[in-house]
Amino acid sequence: MGRRENLLSKGDYLSTGQLAKSTGMTLRTLRYYDQIGLLTPEDHHSGSARKYTVKELKRLQRIQTLKYVGLSLQEIKDILNAELISDGDIRHSLEAQLDILQKKIAHTEHIVHAIRKALEKLADGADLDRFAELIQAVQKEENWGDQYRTATRLQARINLYDKFSTNPQGWHRWVFDQLEVAPEAHILELGCGDGTFWLRNAERIPNSWRITLTDISSGMVEEARCRLGSSNAMFKFLSADAQQLPFHEEQFDVVLANNMLYHVSDIPRAIEEMHRVLKPGGLVCTSTMSTQHLQELEDLATSFDPNLRVLDQAIHRFHLGNGMDLLSSCFSNLLLLHYDDRLMVDEAEPLIDYMISTPMNARERLVGKAIDMFRIHVNQNLKQTGVLQLTKENGMFLGRK
Repeated sequence: MGRRENLLSKGDYLSTGQLAKSTGMTLRTLRYYDQIGLLTPEDHHSGSARKYTVKELKRLQRIQTLKYVGLSLQEIKDILNAELISDGDIRHSLEAQLDILQKKIAHTEHIVHAIRKALEKLADGADLDRFAELIQAVQKEENWGDQYRTATRLQARINLYDKFSTNPQGWHRWVFDQLEVAPEAHILELGCGDGTFWLRNAERIPNSWRITLTDISSGMVEEARCRLGSSNAMFKFLSADAQQLPFHEEQFDVVLANNMLYHVSDIPRAIEEMHRVLKPGGLVCTSTMSTQHLQELEDLATSFDPNLRVLDQAIHRFHLGNGMDLLSSCFSNLLLLHYDDRLMVDEAEPLIDYMISTPMNARERLVGKAIDMFRIHVNQNLKQTGVLQLTKENGMFLGRK
């Protein structure tokens, strides 16, 4: 083990045999990966001995994780060949791998739960509906390739924020600090995602709170359940549409909607539902961004290609400028709080990773020679300015029923 670390730490290389011994892979597997172009060292000539560097070792690690998840070698090859991860920063790739593995665990737990429910019903005889549900749970096939791509893109965005934000408090901690919640409160979160908000505030949550986490994606709900602990009595998890909540009137003390309302197709209807399930005097907390959020990224993109788009236009549906008007139809004593932050970026790769992670057209247009030319363009801008300052305008509306 020590010999392997010394070789790699010196920027040296491993032969195929040394790589096999160090990783537990077979020579046959490594040679096959080489043959199909899945893992081929860059610095080699036809017929020459293979020299594997840290770069190939990192790629091999991603290959084996994605293979474990269930992807085919061709799917893995396509994904990794399209991945633009800088050699010096593998962190968000590892975090994306962790994310996809957690999703896999959540999916497996969902099947286990369905089987346990079926076992409980066996004593009552055959139940066609129960066994149909069990078949559906097992048959539900996740596209793990797309899941991994999504996780990688999400981590690229998180990486930019975590690495270059100037506010040391952090967004999730700041939001938690704004909540004026009674000790015995019953809290509803809409669009909980993977439960990150609660994970990043875990040690601050009173044991007396009752928290119901919902998301329109059942996969997200299962992942939140997996990450926060299905045995934790404080949390309840439910797949639900914000436009038609499956709760009684006046059931919750707080309704929380973090950066999600702009994705809802009928925003006024969702706001009415939030009002309906809140108790009189209950607190609503909705966070969003301004339309100028990260606008400098869009300017940088269009200065290279006028048709290049980076920022998701969904933000124009519910933002810091129009959120007050939309919420005022149902809530009073509305207050807008601003989160003081900005991004000071002095590296090209995290910027590029972020741009191609968004749902706009950068991922399609920045390919081949275009991505190489764009990298030069970004580096030239950074050389001139020293640092790229990005507007980061986040905030939240607090209101009462």
